[in-house]
Amino acid sequence: MLDITVDELVRSDKYVPVDVRSPIEHEEAAIPGSVNIPLFTNEERQEIGILYKQAGDQAAKWRAMEIVSPKLPSLLHEIKNLEATGVKPVIHCWRGGSRSKAVASFLEFSGVPSIRLTGGYRAYREYTLEKIPELLPGKAVVLHGLTGTGKTDILEMLQNKGFPVVDLEMMANHRGSLFGTIGIGDGHNQKTFDALLFKRLLELKGSEYFIVEAESKRIGRVVQPDFMMNLKKTGTHFLVQCSLENRVDRIYGEYVEPYKEEQWFQNEVIEKVSKIEKRLKSPELVQCIEDATQNKNYREVISILLNHYYDPRYNFTIKDYIGEFITINGDSSASAAVEIERHLEKLLPTKSMVGTE
Repeated sequence: MLDITVDELVRSDKYVPVDVRSPIEHEEAAIPGSVNIPLFTNEERQEIGILYKQAGDQAAKWRAMEIVSPKLPSLLHEIKNLEATGVKPVIHCWRGGSRSKAVASFLEFSGVPSIRLTGGYRAYREYTLEKIPELLPGKAVVLHGLTGTGKTDILEMLQNKGFPVVDLEMMANHRGSLFGTIGIGDGHNQKTFDALLFKRLLELKGSEYFIVEAESKRIGRVVQPDFMMNLKKTGTHFLVQCSLENRVDRIYGEYVEPYKEEQWFQNEVIEKVSKIEKRLKSPELVQCIEDATQNKNYREVISILLNHYYDPRYNFTIKDYIGEFITINGDSSASAAVEIERHLEKLLPTKSMVGTE
């Protein structure tokens, strides 16, 4: 049985983490790219936990053995199949305890060499939190712009060209507004966000700078680290601007078009709008947005929210950033990406394209 450290795991592409914790634990916090092959279902884990509290350690272990024994051939076969693809499975649980040790031992008994992660997921999280500040490049290139100016599209285009983009909304699984999870499920928790940020920064190692959107400190359920926020405040700033009509069209296409016929969508819009109405000081305006929502006139809803809610809030927060802003025409996201690229070649001639020397 071989144990490896987190440092060895993340520095090699030959390993694949195998998480033997229950599905709910894996969903809550997992190493990116890991495969969940659980010893226990969520219900079985709960049963064993209750038994441990009521009858003690020995009774809980015996029940665990009864549950796991029939599963062993299938479980070990799954791990062996992974190894057949050319990777080396690395077994882990929460802190490198009894679950990962049991699976590794069963693998050894069956003639399959086993590798275990020292300290389990807990060691991985501690390692990533320690390394993120060290990995973050020293300069920030920040994309600013009102809601709907296509900043996310521009970031994606730059990343596809090899630029060192850090897509915070993707890592948070949240678009950074009250409507930020419509159609994409729940936002990620802090542990998942931190793990994805670490993974991306590891990919950008050696880059002199990173490109990021000017998100507020909180994005959905997660918060950005203070040292990243400080770098962003004093970074190189691009201000993406486009017409209100263009912005409404873009938001409608992303948020509304795929779901406009679904009843759940209207219900969610009604719920979100009701939270914002308290901040719209005009009763006439509140009535207008309620009527537009009920009539499914979503373009009107978007226009009201931009003019009377999001834009005023944005114009206040942009004052937190220091330095000059380079204005970019964002009516075409593709043209905006090309224009930013040209500026970067002048401002940061050694731009450290990802994946190149």
